[in-house]
Amino acid sequence: MANENDTFIREVNEQIRSEQMSNFWGRYGIVVIIAAVLVVFGAAGAGIYEYWNSNRASASGDQFAGALKLAAEGKNDEALKALADLETAGHGSYPVLAKFRSATLLAQKGDAAAAIAAFTAIGNDTSAPQVFRDTAKVRAAWLLVDTGTYEQVSAQAEVLSSEGQAMRNSAREALGLSAYKAGDFVKAKQWFQQIISDAQAPRNVTSRAQIMLDNIAASGKAA
Repeated sequence: MANENDTFIREVNEQIRSEQMSNFWGRYGIVVIIAAVLVVFGAAGAGIYEYWNSNRASASGDQFAGALKLAAEGKNDEALKALADLETAGHGSYPVLAKFRSATLLAQKGDAAAAIAAFTAIGNDTSAPQVFRDTAKVRAAWLLVDTGTYEQVSAQAEVLSSEGQAMRNSAREALGLSAYKAGDFVKAKQWFQQIISDAQAPRNVTSRAQIMLDNIAASGKAA
């Protein structure tokens, strides 16, 4: 039964930023002139910094695009090297994008352990945008469905499974599949029923949850 479950799970698992007083000028005119000069130079400095920062981000964007091109050409090791450089020397949002893409490439290469570690690191990185952290946790959970225990999947996904969480149904599906694989059909049924009961669940996720519920019902092990 375990082998059948593993095979079934693998099949299921195969996915935005005029002064009014006349004496004011006589008393404070020189101050106003100095202030105006400082404002002009300050604005110029801000403009120069913005231009410089924009150029750095643009250069990082070019590097990121180059890494994606390498990956598309199947040059995964070269792509990973380019992404690693971007992680340490990139600007703007590109370092975290590079980390996320590196983790994805590791998963595609079949190095599940390294991919899970990379996604877990992103999920725990408080400096990363929340959407990246949540997505990374879900990605780690889905990889752990095939390679880890229910407890490991739960550690990644359960925090994202409650109402109001944008990725709750992806998290619930991973939890349900992991419980099913572990032979805990009662727990699996609970997770899949939460998906079915959620009016906002995507149709494809709801369809897969219903298939799983039908399989569980047919097994007779989760009355």
